[in-house]
Amino acid sequence: MRIAPLLDRPGVSALRDRLRDAVGGLPAAFWTLWAGMLVNRLASFVLTFLGLYLVRERGFTPGAAGLVVALYGAGLLCAGPLGGALADRIGRRATLLIGLAGGGACVGVVAFLRDPAALAAMAFVAALAGEIYRPAANAAIADLVPPPDRRRAYGLVYWAVNLGWTLSLSVAGFVAERSFRALFLADAATSLAFAAIVFVRVPETRPHGLAPAPVLAGMGRVLRDRVFVVFLGLHLLALVVFVQFQLAAPLDYGAHGVGPAAFSLLMAMNGLGVVLLQPLTARFVARADGARLLAASALLFGAGMGLNAFQGSLPAYVAGNVTWTVGEVIGFPVANALVADLAPPELRGRYQGAFSMSWGIAFTAAPIAGGAVLAGLGGRAVWLGCLALGALVAAGHLAAGPARRRRLAALRAAVEASAPAGERDAHPHGPTPSGR
Repeated sequence: MRIAPLLDRPGVSALRDRLRDAVGGLPAAFWTLWAGMLVNRLASFVLTFLGLYLVRERGFTPGAAGLVVALYGAGLLCAGPLGGALADRIGRRATLLIGLAGGGACVGVVAFLRDPAALAAMAFVAALAGEIYRPAANAAIADLVPPPDRRRAYGLVYWAVNLGWTLSLSVAGFVAERSFRALFLADAATSLAFAAIVFVRVPETRPHGLAPAPVLAGMGRVLRDRVFVVFLGLHLLALVVFVQFQLAAPLDYGAHGVGPAAFSLLMAMNGLGVVLLQPLTARFVARADGARLLAASALLFGAGMGLNAFQGSLPAYVAGNVTWTVGEVIGFPVANALVADLAPPELRGRYQGAFSMSWGIAFTAAPIAGGAVLAGLGGRAVWLGCLALGALVAAGHLAAGPARRRRLAALRAAVEASAPAGERDAHPHGPTPSGR
């Protein structure tokens, strides 16, 4: 009977208010998507282990493995614009179902292939099919969540996927040393489980009354948005630094005595770092200047990877991992929210598709560049190059910041001016999607 007074104590009350600030006010459909992404991330192994699988289980040379991993990245590249166009034309829900079910089936097939040509082709198809859901999911979040809450919402999603990734990678390296096939089959199963969640619980969120732009014309409008394209180019360069964990890091670590199990634990530590840091930094990230946060993020990516230049030093690897993890936490929610804020409602899928395409280009370019520099100049050259590129991107974000702020202010003013006086208070952030 004394529980109520306990809940009113200052410390408990402050904790309750902080929790409400972190998770309150978001719609049920958002939380369903959040749960599905968590489930899907409980076994997302292809990106992390494909290179090692090809070298250790299928006898590929590092160079050949890098090319196949790059084909996977090419699939990601194509999936972005395709998924964005589908999300705008056939809807978010249908695109989610097609991508998750098709991608899960393709990843399962990869586990049984042996022919090099077939493996290369299926790596591309698996990425293409499996990643078209991502622009639709991000567009659905933009449909459901008003601009002031978007950094918080995307931060919560990033927290969920890293929680799943941490739990999975804490055991994945040990499983990989016994059966890579089991990893890929588990990956396929979680994609199919996410598809089932969408089928049962997620409504269509695309705003009513919007005529979708033709595919090519819509993408043309996206690419003519100079503020967005500059952001996209800078984000791409930052990602080329960030995704060196895909090939260069495990190969260089392995050459200095850090095997799959230890590498898996390092990656799990990254995910755990996001899980611990994101709630602590959420309020700061939600309020701080976006350009400065993105600049700091890029600089931390470069510094974190640069610490790998102390080759063979496990403390340096750990310190570098922590450094670029902080970069993730403060940068990625801001980047996602910026894309959503810049996109007109009828082109949300297309903008998110272009954003996903930047990841695809990075996953294509990074293993090719990283593998070539690693083979030709050695690991230290890879990591010092990452440090320099991170600093360059940071300077670019600071220079581009004023133009972004002017664009966002103009977009807010246009929305307020176009809304009838009676509707402004009810729907201050634009059209209301079904299912909110």
